[in-house]
Amino acid sequence: MTIGIMLVLTTSAFEGLAITTIAAKIAQDMQGVHLYGWIFSAFLLSQLVGTLVMGQQVDKRGVFTSLLISFAVFVLGTIIAAASMNMYMLILGRIFQGFGAGALITCVYVCVTLYYPETLRTQILAAFSMAFVLPSLIGPYFAGLIASYMSWRFVFWIVIPLIALALLLTYRSFRDLQRRMQTTGGATAVDSRTGQAILLAIGTGLLLTGLGMITNWLGVALSIGGLIIMIPFIRKLMPQGTFLVKSGLPATLVTRGLYVACYFATESFVILGLTEMKGLAADTAGLLVAAGSLSWSGAAWLQARWDAKDRGGGRKKRVTLGIGIMIGGVILVILALFLANTGIILILISQIIVGFGVGLANPTTAVIALQHAELGQEGKMSANLQFVDSFYVAVSIGVSGSLVALAKTMGWGISIGVLMVLMLQLLLALLSFFSSLRIAVVTSQSHHPAGQKIDTLPM
Repeated sequence: MTIGIMLVLTTSAFEGLAITTIAAKIAQDMQGVHLYGWIFSAFLLSQLVGTLVMGQQVDKRGVFTSLLISFAVFVLGTIIAAASMNMYMLILGRIFQGFGAGALITCVYVCVTLYYPETLRTQILAAFSMAFVLPSLIGPYFAGLIASYMSWRFVFWIVIPLIALALLLTYRSFRDLQRRMQTTGGATAVDSRTGQAILLAIGTGLLLTGLGMITNWLGVALSIGGLIIMIPFIRKLMPQGTFLVKSGLPATLVTRGLYVACYFATESFVILGLTEMKGLAADTAGLLVAAGSLSWSGAAWLQARWDAKDRGGGRKKRVTLGIGIMIGGVILVILALFLANTGIILILISQIIVGFGVGLANPTTAVIALQHAELGQEGKMSANLQFVDSFYVAVSIGVSGSLVALAKTMGWGISIGVLMVLMLQLLLALLSFFSSLRIAVVTSQSHHPAGQKIDTLPM
């Protein structure tokens, strides 16, 4: 089960990182540079829908059936993308891929809640973080080699046998686990939540489209319209009290969303800054940023050891500490990029610090959130976690892209655009730090009366 899940995560991580490398070549080959952004946006928006919809389905239909559906949708999207004849067909494939990826990760979080004992969850989540290390280090470079010497289509095709192997490794354990799950929810609740997720994705799409053309009236109108659609559905899809950052689960999810958005947007635009401002080659810039993935993994393992030692008593402190370290790292990133005569060593150190901070906080907030899941609602809680991971990042990167575009349009230069982006991410990290002070840790060992049976499932 554990190996199979790690393979799912590794494959998903590789696909995401690989697309970053080959997206420009795809757009050029298909004469669709004007649709370049939708290669990413289509995936992120459908991932939102996939996480929320599958969060309901897994509680209603069981984890095994949900897993099979998720695998099928992801593979279908991969085949469509690999065989696409134009950008619109590729975007359609990315929509299916995103839905399947979000649904698969929701199933993974449900598995963590039901399959592993509570005392092992931080260690399991730390182990899962290792699944992102190898793709982070070699994914972009490997994808570039495939696209250069073979075809970018093979970057999609090679994913299918890996997914098939993951299904082979996990299907029996998931099937056995489904027999132990109690299902809840009815068709009306599922249909309502599905519609809300789709409308939220539409609103987010309008916002991101508008931000890409914010310098004219149509962009402003689309952005405002997107916000008007988004806000009421965010309120419905997130726990009550999220906008007020109420103590407990709302504060936990807001904290997680803000620092995750800060991390991924910072990493994305640091590469732009390194190549455009420092004159580094893309592969060198990618290797520097990859150092953050290694320190993330190291911090995840460290927090797992601390968690086992204090039996979860220091989880809230570790979240706040991790975000505080991230803040220091982001400040160092800004200094490394904008101070004259700074070498790559300072940039490398800044990436290690930022990665270490998020690695300390991320598994911990996941465990804290999963502690709030009531019996029969594990899928919904898992979907909430994936929602904040996808939604906050999509909005943060969209806003950041609009800032860079604004800087270019106004003639301020790329450096001012990158500076505005990094200052925005620093603000998000600070807000995350203060919201982390309102996190409340559940003291009970488990919400499951039959927890002992779950703990002793065959591995």
